[in-house]
Amino acid sequence: MTDHQEQPQQPYYPPRPPYEPGRGPYEPGRGPYEPGRGPYEPFTEPIAAQPSAAEPFTTEHGTTIWPSGGHGGHGGHVPPAGPAPAPVPGPRRRAKRGVGLMAAVAIAAAAVGGGTATLVQQLAADPATTSASAPVAGTNVAARGAGTVAGVAEAVSPSIVEISAASNSGKSTGSGVIITSGGEIVTNNHVISGASEITVRLDDGRTFPAEVVGTDPDKDLALIELKGASGLKAASLGSSKDVKVGDEVVAIGSPEGLTGTVTSGIVSALDRDVTVAKDGDQGQGQRQYDPRQGWPFEFGGQQFNGDTGSSKTTYKALQTDASLNPGNSGGALINMNGEIIGINSAMYSPSSSSGSTAGSVGLGFAIPIDTVKADLDDLRSGGDS
Repeated sequence: MTDHQEQPQQPYYPPRPPYEPGRGPYEPGRGPYEPGRGPYEPFTEPIAAQPSAAEPFTTEHGTTIWPSGGHGGHGGHVPPAGPAPAPVPGPRRRAKRGVGLMAAVAIAAAAVGGGTATLVQQLAADPATTSASAPVAGTNVAARGAGTVAGVAEAVSPSIVEISAASNSGKSTGSGVIITSGGEIVTNNHVISGASEITVRLDDGRTFPAEVVGTDPDKDLALIELKGASGLKAASLGSSKDVKVGDEVVAIGSPEGLTGTVTSGIVSALDRDVTVAKDGDQGQGQRQYDPRQGWPFEFGGQQFNGDTGSSKTTYKALQTDASLNPGNSGGALINMNGEIIGINSAMYSPSSSSGSTAGSVGLGFAIPIDTVKADLDDLRSGGDS
């Protein structure tokens, strides 16, 4: 029997799917319609023609070949089984849609994720930005510096001033605390006692003349007021009754004329009896106002910084180891919430061999702020001056 050649097979297309309104006319070569998909697109490669599973086919020699392997006629044979037909490729439209869908989902996820991240960042950053410049609740310190010396210094320094007082005895330098935006300032009586001229320098460098409103030599307190000042940052006055030994504190003042000097330490003791000279006319003259020696005071039966003289007064004070030097008098002792808890009034600075002070040894005292607040009305009415 001679070899035979099979007729070339024709491309096979699946049956036409039913027409659905709104999808346009059917065109041969399009895959089955699937709801939600776009218009049909022709297959890129036709599906190979395959014999029907239920019908035989006839070779060119007249031999009938049955799908089951049998044959009819004479001398017929079953062609050797060929390789398994390749899987019918699915429509590329589906693959494209899958990739496109995944890309769309990815883009949407990125957009949502990015939007969420942005929203979270805004929610997290906006309050922080706002609170970074606003005081933390219950304090006068910004959020970024809450509980730190730097934060307290930044919050309170604009409310601390340097006071220069000129008298017949010379000049003295001390400090003060702004308590009203109009320029009322609390300081020590000994800083301005006997002064004929008072000049105040603010934290921003501006200077103003000031006048005495009232004094209380028994408590070593004085109230002065700036001339022509307004819109100043007033300090927040705390409560000294809540102060405990070991509490952290910050001191701000102008020791030796160094405006805005900041030191820190703790409260060393409460209710210390401190005795200071009441007036500047007790024979001490220049020495009482000499910023190199500070103000004479007595503590524990000893005298420091010279003789207190015969006219003196005693008050209960907070003791601190925060470094205080001459010029800190009248400045602020501050808690870590940025509140004034005392007015620095006395400090011990031992003398060196040259006769000048050798610096702080951590023995300082402050008038409790509760004492100051209780005395403000009297000071505003003139006090004992």
